[in-house]
Amino acid sequence: MKFRIGFGYDVHPLKEGLPFWLGGIKISHTKGAAGHSDADVLIHALCDALLGAAGLRDIGYYFPDTSSEFKGIDSKKILLRVVELISEKGYALGNADVTVVLENPKISPHVADMKKALSSIMKISQDDISIKATTNEKLGYVGAEEGVCAYAVVLIIKS
Repeated sequence: MKFRIGFGYDVHPLKEGLPFWLGGIKISHTKGAAGHSDADVLIHALCDALLGAAGLRDIGYYFPDTSSEFKGIDSKKILLRVVELISEKGYALGNADVTVVLENPKISPHVADMKKALSSIMKISQDDISIKATTNEKLGYVGAEEGVCAYAVVLIIKS
């Protein structure tokens, strides 16, 4: 059995009045992440980790922010396609571990819903998905509530 790991990172600015999508769900907040798609940093970090683990390119290669085809796209659709890409290479997802760095809102009340949304797309148990959050202790763009970022690590298994 062959195992591979991948690492992903994503960042987006936060802007007043935009919807805030994180982990495939919409979270009520005064600010939302700005981007070409729905700017779901958690899913984007997961996608880059999965693509990297499979030796594929990055999310921007498959879903360029210069393409009108992907303007406003639901990131769950991107994740579904990435899961298909790694499956086509003969891999299945073992587990995923994600950390979101954000001052507000607190995401702990939403973790169960995010895991539920992601597990069906990734075809793994909710127990195989870890979603954690931390603040940036008021430092930098995250601390100033100007942005949000996420880190992801995944394990894939050759099937």
